[in-house]
Amino acid sequence: MRIMGRSTRSAIRRNLALVALVALVAACAPVMRKHGYAPIEEDLAQVEVGVDTRATVLSKIGAPTITGVLNESGIYYVSSVFRHFGAAAPEEVSREVVAITFNGQGVVTNVVRYGLDDGEVVILSRRVTEDNVRDSTLIRQLLGAIGNYNAANLIGSN
Repeated sequence: MRIMGRSTRSAIRRNLALVALVALVAACAPVMRKHGYAPIEEDLAQVEVGVDTRATVLSKIGAPTITGVLNESGIYYVSSVFRHFGAAAPEEVSREVVAITFNGQGVVTNVVRYGLDDGEVVILSRRVTEDNVRDSTLIRQLLGAIGNYNAANLIGSN
């Protein structure tokens, strides 16, 4: 049985350190993830404004990501790319929204593509509770309540 020499052990340590370094660098690489679907320009060129209907658009391009909620006014294709980097929160690096709108008869009136630069933050829900108390301090409320009670209401008489 042969004992490893000093140079063999240092070579193994060096190789293990190199493997650990490569694994560390690979673990820190950003991961890109795509969500949703937005049709390419060639597919959108098939849609004719004033001619195509909702049914023909769906057959040419495919199912949309979302549809308009008011009178089915439009269909929307949304595609986003997010960068995941380590433990940091995902960051949206690109977004495409293709909006196809229809008139009352269901015929295409407009086809528009929006990017991430065109977007703005839209508040979908906002809940603000306001108190109806003018004097909000406890002492003012207590002092303001003096003399505002009716004894008949306290006793419970009918």
